[in-house]
Amino acid sequence: MGRALGVVEENEAEVAPTPTPRREATANVRRLVDRAKRGDRAALEQLYLIHFDRIYSYLQLSVRNRHDAEDLTNQTFIRMLESIDHFVWRQAPFSAWLFRIAHNLAMDHFRAGRRWQSEEDPPEDPDSLEPSAEDEAFQAIGRASMFEMIESLSEDQQQVLTLKFVFDFSNGEVATILGKTEGAIKSLQHRALASLQRQLMR
Repeated sequence: MGRALGVVEENEAEVAPTPTPRREATANVRRLVDRAKRGDRAALEQLYLIHFDRIYSYLQLSVRNRHDAEDLTNQTFIRMLESIDHFVWRQAPFSAWLFRIAHNLAMDHFRAGRRWQSEEDPPEDPDSLEPSAEDEAFQAIGRASMFEMIESLSEDQQQVLTLKFVFDFSNGEVATILGKTEGAIKSLQHRALASLQRQLMR
């Protein structure tokens, strides 16, 4: 009977759910944020190391200047240090909060140079927002070709495609970062991909 019990325990161990890498990473960041709020310097350094590359890459794609991207990345993490006490866990992850800081700094940078013009939130067209159709459009365009043609899009459209397809944020997370509604994000994505498809057909 002891042997049979052992078999049952082994089988139970085999079918026990294991946390996904993404879930483990999220849990680790949550622990680090909690420690950082208590003034743990090592936790702050870990948060910096975890997010630095993605924040820098995002800002370099946004401002298209290495020197400005480095400066804005430093400013992003200074803001993180100054305001992490005010961060509250909601639906969006910590990374989305950090990207929103970076996005706001990039907008300030563009406004200072009079180079940024945000689109008005476009009306949501329920009949044109089929996720599968948009996914197929992006696959047809291809990542490399998208980067070559994306500069013809509005800044808001570029931001949506960059955050969604380069940094893998969901529509809701992109909405949090850009300060828009989820419906507006879907519409911007649809219009951007439609524009890229038209370029391919020329």
